[in-house]
Amino acid sequence: MESSLRLVAITNCPAGIAHTSMVAEALEQKAHSLGHTIKVETQGSSGVENHLTHVEIAAADSGVK
Repeated sequence: MESSLRLVAITNCPAGIAHTSMVAEALEQKAHSLGHTIKVETQGSSGVENHLTHVEIAAADSGVK
């Protein structure tokens, strides 16, 4: 049986129009479909949302930027 992973990710787009949120949503959907937990920080034209803390990053099994 596979164990659940704790994942973190950061998505960004210089224009910050839609791709940042689209990628975050895709990562969240895929992680959840595989039984993993994920927190995705987004960095777009409106600034940083869903900011990752040092504690969350340290506790993660893996990360993606």
